[in-house]
Amino acid sequence: MISIFVVDDHPIVRQGLVAVLEDEADFAVVGAFPSAEAALLALDSAAPDVILLDLELSGMDGVTAIAPLLAARPAARILVFTAYDTSERVFAAIQAGAKGYLLKGAPIEEITRAIRTVHGGESYLASRVASTLLAEIRAPRRGGGRLSERERAVLRLVATGLTSKQIARELAITERTVQFHVTGFLTKLGADSRAQAVAIAAERGLL
Repeated sequence: MISIFVVDDHPIVRQGLVAVLEDEADFAVVGAFPSAEAALLALDSAAPDVILLDLELSGMDGVTAIAPLLAARPAARILVFTAYDTSERVFAAIQAGAKGYLLKGAPIEEITRAIRTVHGGESYLASRVASTLLAEIRAPRRGGGRLSERERAVLRLVATGLTSKQIARELAITERTVQFHVTGFLTKLGADSRAQAVAIAAERGLL
């Protein structure tokens, strides 16, 4: 029997996942939580084999939560379940210790397969995520790649002197997401600092 935690702050998504996972004969959902903090507290009394974890959570975000979740339950396998597939998010989650990365909208057959795969000790990447990683690996790591629209939006706000917290408020995203985009444009522009990135972008007419 594979015991599972579901961590997602959208009640409909969370309840839907619990319902479909409980239909699997070899699955047991032993906890469903709206936040990473609630899941961490529950680890005192439950021992999930797999933690299905959203990245965009109120309070502690998913990437930040991976390390303390694994510290509290080292045997658990973290399977990210999110709507976002940018290379920055994927790399951050995997580097933090996630064993799998699924995208919301995946059919239940893929979700159950991914859970069984990571529980068995292997890694699982959704095909679109794998393609994103391959493209990133093949692209030049310094000074190459086209900025995404969101990276350009963040860069423009950086150029006005806003802090990460102010940019997050302006774009209605988390500070962690802002940092993902900052890392992205620093890498693509071959810059070592935000100021240098702004200077390079200005020279290239990207602002």
